[in-house]
Amino acid sequence: MENLEDRLKTMVRTFRRECHRVLESERTTIHGADGMLMVLQLAIAEVNKQESGEFSVALSDVLVAWKHLLLDKLHLPLDNDSSRPENYDIIRKEYDSFLKRTNTMDLIDIHSMYKQLRVDLDPEEPLSSVQLFQFLSSNMETYEVRDSLSQVPLTPSSKSKPCSTQVGKVVRRVFCSYLDQLVNSKNDMALAHTLDTPGRSLGRVAFTDLKREARSKNMSLFLAVTSFVRAVQLGGKGYAPAESDPLRKHVKGLSDFVHFTDNLEEILGDNPDPSIAGVCLVTSIRAALLKGRASGDIVYTAADETAKDLKERIAQIHLSHRLQSASGTGISPARPRYHAINHATAYGGRETVKVLIALLDEDALAPPCRNKAVLLSEDQAVLGGGEGTCMLTLFRSPEVPTGSSPKPLQHRVQERQDQLKPKARERTIRSQFACTYQDDSELPLNRILDFPSTIQVTTCVHPAPKQTITTVDSTSAVKELGRVEVYPEAGRKEAQGGGTTRGVATALGPRSGNDAPSSSLQKRSFRTGATEPRILPIQT
Repeated sequence: MENLEDRLKTMVRTFRRECHRVLESERTTIHGADGMLMVLQLAIAEVNKQESGEFSVALSDVLVAWKHLLLDKLHLPLDNDSSRPENYDIIRKEYDSFLKRTNTMDLIDIHSMYKQLRVDLDPEEPLSSVQLFQFLSSNMETYEVRDSLSQVPLTPSSKSKPCSTQVGKVVRRVFCSYLDQLVNSKNDMALAHTLDTPGRSLGRVAFTDLKREARSKNMSLFLAVTSFVRAVQLGGKGYAPAESDPLRKHVKGLSDFVHFTDNLEEILGDNPDPSIAGVCLVTSIRAALLKGRASGDIVYTAADETAKDLKERIAQIHLSHRLQSASGTGISPARPRYHAINHATAYGGRETVKVLIALLDEDALAPPCRNKAVLLSEDQAVLGGGEGTCMLTLFRSPEVPTGSSPKPLQHRVQERQDQLKPKARERTIRSQFACTYQDDSELPLNRILDFPSTIQVTTCVHPAPKQTITTVDSTSAVKELGRVEVYPEAGRKEAQGGGTTRGVATALGPRSGNDAPSSSLQKRSFRTGATEPRILPIQT
């Protein structure tokens, strides 16, 4: 195993020395076997969500896809009894997209690029594809499933006390995740491990809001956190986030996280000696993890052991870098050129960053975890307390409700109750003759049923000329001539409208002074709706 570990280190060191030829960023970090498996789990869950709408995946599906992924990327023949996982092409695409988005690579990518990056002095092939497959798979066919079944509790509600080895791995992962953020700020996996460790009241809800904010602005999780906190610190009408911003609810915890990260970056830039800077960084992380814990706590012991080991490794890596620089030409290849100054490529703590990258590369070469079930489901809940903080739980967040998606049940019930409530009618001031008014809300029955009445039936209307009626006085031959003009059409139209009009017959012509009103043409009323006008008698 030691020989295999040395070969892996040779492969990674060659990649680090020549990666500037093929990569845009020299701060690309490497996922080890456990990190690769976590990324694959998230990729399969994301594909399942797109297919069925549920962000979840079974452990057996992850193990089958894991084996197929290793054989596929290493270009090894598949077993006869193994079948191709469903939607494998989509899973592979999602897996590669996650690595590219977070500026990370896996060990298989490093192995594939070795032949392209090696020089004449480097060994031709320090590690074969079969050897790398055996290292990453860790013989999971023989004892992986058996161990997972023996150590997983029978009921999901029962919680077994974590062992010291498991806690030590979790604590070391938290230490390395904080150091990874200082090197690669795009690594979302590192932020997921450190956002709520130690406890900052930033659980799944806060991570969900942060993830949505990062996706809406197309940025990494760490950049979304820092941009929000910086906007709050600047204040002012033009800089402060809106009051409706979901991250407003978690401003205290996010501010504490950014403040702690700022302290680590200050330590990184203020100390030119990588050994001193590395020791201060590890000490600060240890103090944050052990705050409020007793000396006899299992996490306290694991943090002490991890901090001590990391300090020793940082000192050894720095010493080896100094020896390599002394044996060379005397000019460090990492020294920035003159034109690079003031172009964001020369900064304090450059040598410390190189030491941290070497430390993270060695951590990526650690043997994989034997119990995949604990790694993928309960590993991160050791430091999180009652709320489980495994990666699948954190990234399983509900999407923003859209127009097509149903509203929450509570909102739908409330809206239905509001619709069923009797609406109070507005009282209006009406006159004393209000009883004669017809209520607008109470329509006639014929209007409701849309049945026309008998007087609303349309008839054929023909135009008729004006009719002249001549009246003769009985006392004289012709004393007065009166004309009554009748318009049958107007009467018929009024009758069709349901109303009545009254016509007045008046005598036209000069009236004598001796004529009494009773002897003149009397005014008579008749219905104009009649087809034939009648002659009114003249009273003497």
